[in-house]
Amino acid sequence: MDRVALRGLKARGHHGVFPKEREDGQTFLVDIVLGVDTRQAAADDDLAKTVHYGIVAEEVVAVVEGEPVNLIETLAERIAQTCLKHEGVLEVEVRVHKPDAPITVPFDDVTVTITRSRV
Repeated sequence: MDRVALRGLKARGHHGVFPKEREDGQTFLVDIVLGVDTRQAAADDDLAKTVHYGIVAEEVVAVVEGEPVNLIETLAERIAQTCLKHEGVLEVEVRVHKPDAPITVPFDDVTVTITRSRV
């Protein structure tokens, strides 16, 4: 399976279990890797025969900016389901980064990574 990756999609969301996270919001970063068969698109040089990653990127950002959830696991699942709605996407790996998570010790990042497929 071929892969189309978008890395570092950035959006502000109000996800988290603490009131301050819900009120103030924070930046989330999202990486997605789409499993796509690109052979026909490449052979015909035709965007309509592959996934339009620009549209996918806009939809992913809309999910992050949309309805708040408690867990980034839930956010990752919503993003995965959004990606799988595209006919050519057979599989998706989603990594949600929460670099400003409310942790009391020094850290660089918190991530959740999930993989979902049509099967």
